Amino acid sequence: MTTQFPHAMLPQANHDELARQQFIQSMKKYIFTKMAPGNKLLYEKVAKPKFEREHQRPPQNRFEIKQVMQQEPNYKWWGALMRINQEMLWDAVMTTVERQLPELVEGAKDKGGELGTLTVDPDLKIPAYQTAVDIHCMPGSYYSEFTQDDVAAGATYDYGTYVYGLGWLGPLNDDMGLSVVENYLKPYPNFQPKKILDMGCSVGHSTLPYVDAYPEAEVFAIDVSAPMLRYGHARAEAMNKRVHFCQQNAEHTNFASESFDLIVSHILLHEIPTPAIRKVMSECYRLLAPGGMMIHVEAPQYQHMDLFTEFTFDWQTSNNNEPFWSAMRDLDLGQVIALAGFDADKINQTFIPNGAWKLKTVNANSQQGGLTSRGNWFIVTATK
Repeated sequence: MTTQFPHAMLPQANHDELARQQFIQSMKKYIFTKMAPGNKLLYEKVAKPKFEREHQRPPQNRFEIKQVMQQEPNYKWWGALMRINQEMLWDAVMTTVERQLPELVEGAKDKGGELGTLTVDPDLKIPAYQTAVDIHCMPGSYYSEFTQDDVAAGATYDYGTYVYGLGWLGPLNDDMGLSVVENYLKPYPNFQPKKILDMGCSVGHSTLPYVDAYPEAEVFAIDVSAPMLRYGHARAEAMNKRVHFCQQNAEHTNFASESFDLIVSHILLHEIPTPAIRKVMSECYRLLAPGGMMIHVEAPQYQHMDLFTEFTFDWQTSNNNEPFWSAMRDLDLGQVIALAGFDADKINQTFIPNGAWKLKTVNANSQQGGLTSRGNWFIVTATK
């Protein structure tokens, strides 16, 4: 069974903490594999016929499906357990992090001889769309600091991501970046970027595959969260990877125009509102050198789904503190990118296989396969 890679910054659970986290994982797996399939059956056999009797037509969008499904006790029970499980997850993970926080803070401090760099900006204003809610119910969200040189948010996110997904992103939580490298960039051996930027990097899970793929490149990673960056810098150093972490807002950075050959992001877009997405795309256009490429990784858009799946995804917006989840999935990203300055014939929206980490891991099992076999990442790319 594959376990999370035990780098020097990774929090270590004691016996009781691990037992609690494993219970939460078991509960989550039960909710996803045993209860969730019943929602579709409930819709087809009960909720949809009820709607059709009342309106003399089937539901025409996710909002109408939601209207009728919210009347069903079984669906509400499923949703309540989903939310409870999410809150239990963070509480259980934070117990492990807080017990070791002084050691983690000390371990994250530069000791001299670092490969990469860390630059934080105490004057950076955290966007209101990040401070309004605790994103995906993680207490304090990504950015909060409660002690000097805090790394708690980063440690919680690193450890919690693995617990949350039962390891489906791999031992390093790096499947998004690794899948881009292996399944999209590898067929372009002549594309050898000299300078790479990862926007909204959090702790650098998906940043590090680009360090390995392009060892001669300068790799920069930005995020608005200082605790994430402190932890990400220490994590990268512990794994002998050179990355320059910098606290910046991807909507407007201080990098010179046309200074990057490759710009990437990994599930950043659904965490920010539409006006911010437009600014990010414009900033990508400004930062890319001629011939440079940007690649943004996400889950599928609503246009790729049937109505019931769309309704299922929308649960995150309504119930899991993901306020921009659905707005982003409704966007015509190709149009947004074109308005940022990219030529329409150089914009591409496609899918790439996920699970690239399995090819890098001997006898990969990912905790019995994680929650589901997700299949593909959706990516939107453009070349300047």
